Amino acid sequence: MPSMPADPHATPAPFTQEEYRAALGQFATGVTIVTAQAPDGRLFGLTANSFNSVSLAPPLVLWSLSRQSSSMPGFLASTHYAINVLAADQRLLAERFSRKGIDRFEGVAWRAGLTGAPVIDGAVAVFECSHRSQHDEGDHVIFVGEVAHCRRRVGASPLVFHGGRFFSDLAI
Repeated sequence: MPSMPADPHATPAPFTQEEYRAALGQFATGVTIVTAQAPDGRLFGLTANSFNSVSLAPPLVLWSLSRQSSSMPGFLASTHYAINVLAADQRLLAERFSRKGIDRFEGVAWRAGLTGAPVIDGAVAVFECSHRSQHDEGDHVIFVGEVAHCRRRVGASPLVFHGGRFFSDLAI
């Protein structure tokens, strides 16, 4: 199996992509659905666990998206997006928004947030963002968003992803 370098000037890694992915899987993460609305009104979104805080002042967060994603053109064209941190009982939504070739919003309860981005009902937290910057790195684009509005559901438990599996409680 080939090693990972995407950059032709990078030193070849002494491990395979599978070994790297398995090691990354040992880091437990929350699960998000990143959503946006295209200028033509079309809704799009996807499941992502590549979410992280960047700064408190100004309030910045980041997430990354594969360059190969069919959602890439939509996110590049949109001015705002929402990062919906899923609750423990939203595993089916996480799975739905990771599928290809379907209307991911069909039957999903959502509303337009203050920025116009779709906000999924029942999320543990929501960060409505305006695009601040994007950075091409490896096989992904890193999106940095300035948080225009955020809210949380007090007492709700998050959905967690670890070792390639979802967990609805924190007893991993």
